[in-house]
Amino acid sequence: MAIIVRTAAFSLALLLASQGISTSQLDSAPDSALQSHIKYVFVIYQENHSFDNYFGTYPHAENLGTALAHAHGFRQYDSIGKQWVTPFRITDPDISGPSQSRDVAIAKIHDGAMDNFVSEQERVSLAKNLDPADAQAAGLVTMAHYDCDTLPFLWKYARYFTLFDRFFQAMTAPSTPGNVEILAAQAGQTQWAHHPDQSSANPEGLGDPLVNDLDPAYGPYPPSSKAKAVQIPQRYATLPLTFAGTDNAKATHETSDVAEDLAAIARSGRTPLPWGWYQEGYVSPHEALPGYVAHHNAPQYFAYLRNNDVYWSHIHPLPQILAQLHNGTLPDRGVFYIKGGSRNGFGWKPANPDPMVQAEYRGDDDHPGPGDADHQVGEAFVATFVNAIARSKYWNDSAIVITWDDAGGFYDHVPPPHFERCADGNPCGDGQRLPLLLISPYAKNGAVIHDTGDTGSIVKFIETVFDLPALASLPDEKPYLPEGPRDADPALTNLAGAFDIARLNGSTAPLPAALAEIPDMIVGAFPPPMSCSSLGITPIVPGETSNAPPPGFQPRAEHGK
Repeated sequence: MAIIVRTAAFSLALLLASQGISTSQLDSAPDSALQSHIKYVFVIYQENHSFDNYFGTYPHAENLGTALAHAHGFRQYDSIGKQWVTPFRITDPDISGPSQSRDVAIAKIHDGAMDNFVSEQERVSLAKNLDPADAQAAGLVTMAHYDCDTLPFLWKYARYFTLFDRFFQAMTAPSTPGNVEILAAQAGQTQWAHHPDQSSANPEGLGDPLVNDLDPAYGPYPPSSKAKAVQIPQRYATLPLTFAGTDNAKATHETSDVAEDLAAIARSGRTPLPWGWYQEGYVSPHEALPGYVAHHNAPQYFAYLRNNDVYWSHIHPLPQILAQLHNGTLPDRGVFYIKGGSRNGFGWKPANPDPMVQAEYRGDDDHPGPGDADHQVGEAFVATFVNAIARSKYWNDSAIVITWDDAGGFYDHVPPPHFERCADGNPCGDGQRLPLLLISPYAKNGAVIHDTGDTGSIVKFIETVFDLPALASLPDEKPYLPEGPRDADPALTNLAGAFDIARLNGSTAPLPAALAEIPDMIVGAFPPPMSCSSLGITPIVPGETSNAPPPGFQPRAEHGK
């Protein structure tokens, strides 16, 4: 696949068109309709799964049964087992996590051929001194996929609301850049352009654009955190800056590189927009519990967000939002981010009684691998918050976005668009395809949306709903475009295609909250007593493959990252 560097003319749109990827928004809801109906945006941001890994057999999507799938990595060679491997179904929710580091992800994508997932993972695993059997298992797990028999909650949301099947991670990299992108629609391209000496091409991996999971320069960190290199402070526009409106005048610390942005928004007279970042394990500015993952807390990377109370006062412990939803004490509008951790505070335990599984799969953020999450626990986390919103007084005015920060090293067959060269000479993004679900009373019912977007689309959606200025339009960012925020890029959807115009104009009734709810007794049961059959969904059969895992597959090989 040719690498195309984005220009001011947004050649990404041409690339997508050449692949048959739609960027049309002809049937999208108008901005005014969204603004009049949506007062609350909730973003539930999980970890590390590709679209094919979770929805590869979902009907009517760009799935593993299409010609595109069979032309891009559908058969991959297992050099250790001396066999050809095709995608296969698994039901075990406790698996090891493949490598998702930037260099490995680039090699797996293989210039858009999407055919190097098994062999590259085996190579990396052998280089880490794993024995051949574990290295083989590490490679094979990249081709595994789930369906509604294992993840019924997520498939139910797709069944009754909307699923995007052309949504990509905005940076070819692991988790941190994705978490930053969801606030900034970039991962530091502006800072690199402004300060070439801060390039992430340096040997320590510090600098911009962000391409790795170095912890932020500022705490808090979990108690088990060991002293190690941290990332340089980030200094470019984010949504919290535009949320603050006139309150930006209260920011007096660490404002270099965003001073003009702050002043412009403060002068605009905009009323501050309430928002909150709620994360598992966060306690206070100086305290975090075991299971808190500092490199998933995007605001913590930004000098001005972390060091000015006008912004940092919006960072909260996770349980707080459940209480606010239950008690009806949220503000009259706002944006609320919900993030899990590597330990869960709900007392959930995997179904597998194996002591190692019980000890090692205690998280709820859906991150695969020992020390992280069981995937049924991960979807229970999502369901807990969706239920809380659906049962609250806020449902009628809400949109819930559920997505994942990166593809986790798992196979996906859709070649990602390539644009913007990073400091290492490779394209910055897009990375692999991810699932994105949108739940709202005004959503299309059971629709698969083919509009193309990436993590920056969530920024565009929030800006659309609350009539905020694009980050790309701000004075400290504009001189460096097209490097930097992509929230003004017309090639990327603002998610408006997920909404039913008839529901917004009142000619069709809104979707009831009951469609989003899952009984608590089911949410807390592992495995849950729901299935494809009970949901009325028939997964597609990919063809040329077997549901049986190939010889050599084991779900929990110790292959590391």
